[in-house]
Amino acid sequence: MKTSTRDKIKGSFHEVKGTIKEQVGKVTNDRDLKAEGRAEKKVGKVQQRIGNTKEAVAKLKGKLSELKAG
Repeated sequence: MKTSTRDKIKGSFHEVKGTIKEQVGKVTNDRDLKAEGRAEKKVGKVQQRIGNTKEAVAKLKGKLSELKAG
């Protein structure tokens, strides 16, 4: 599996996990758990963006090598 895909999957997992923590924190009135959930969601979003960036760089490298060969 490509690292960009792996980053996207891990990012999605962290977002879902963060959402669950945030909701449980809301229900139980646990401000720390709620804040931890929000932070984990942000980590997930960043990790997904890293995956998207890696994918874009790989595509750009492919295009540059085509131009050099052509």
